[in-house]
Amino acid sequence: MQTIEKLIDDIQKEAQKKEFPLDIPVYESVEKEPTKPILYFGNLKSNICFFGRDLGRDEVIAGQPLIGASGTIVRKIFYETIYGEETENKEKLQRIKDRLILTNTVPYKPPENKAYGIRVKNRFRPFLEQFFVFHWQGNQIITLGTEAFKWFEHYSTKEEFNAFWEQGDRRYQKHIQITLTATDETGEIHQKPMTIFPLPHPSPLNQKYYNLFPAMLRYTLSQIEF
Repeated sequence: MQTIEKLIDDIQKEAQKKEFPLDIPVYESVEKEPTKPILYFGNLKSNICFFGRDLGRDEVIAGQPLIGASGTIVRKIFYETIYGEETENKEKLQRIKDRLILTNTVPYKPPENKAYGIRVKNRFRPFLEQFFVFHWQGNQIITLGTEAFKWFEHYSTKEEFNAFWEQGDRRYQKHIQITLTATDETGEIHQKPMTIFPLPHPSPLNQKYYNLFPAMLRYTLSQIEF
C-alpha cells in the first residue's frame, strides 16, 4: 500500500498535468508552491473527520485546512468538548490534532474563494477516496456546508441521498450511511462504510446558521464516539 507521502506526491503530479483554477498570488505571497496540496491536518488514527469545501488564504499561510475564521470556530468547540474548557490560546488549540483530521473536497485554494466546479472535484476525487479508505482509520465525518456534504452523493443512491437532504433542518440532527470506494495501485476496488453527519457552514456570511452553529456542532459531537 502506498504511503501518505506518496499520495500527496501523486496529487501534486496530477495538479501539474493540466491547469485548473488556483489562487497563485496567495501561494506566491507566502513563497509556497501552488501545486503542493494541503491535504489534511491531524491524526490518521483518529475516528472523526471534519470535511470542508476548499482552502482559504489563512489555510494556505498556515499549511492546514480549516484554520481561518470558520475553521477556528470548529477547532474551539472541538477543544471545549474534549477538555471541558474554552480557550483562545492557539497553542492549546493545536492539541486537537491528536483526536481528529481536517480535510477538504479539493486540497487547493480557488481564486476569489469561489467553489471548485464538479470537473475539478472529480479530478481529485480518486485521491480523496484513497485518503479516506487507505490512510485514515476512522469512519465518522462531519461535513461543513452543502458543497462538502454533496461530495458524498456519489456513494449513495440518488433517491436515498435526496430524501435525506430534503428533510430541512432536521437533517442537521441526523446522519446518513454511505460506502466509500477506492482503487489501489493494482486496480483492485476497496470499500469502506462511513457515517456522514451534515452541518451548515460556520461562515459569518451564513447568517441563518452562524449563531446557531456552535450548539449544532455540540449536539453532533454528543452523538459521535471519538
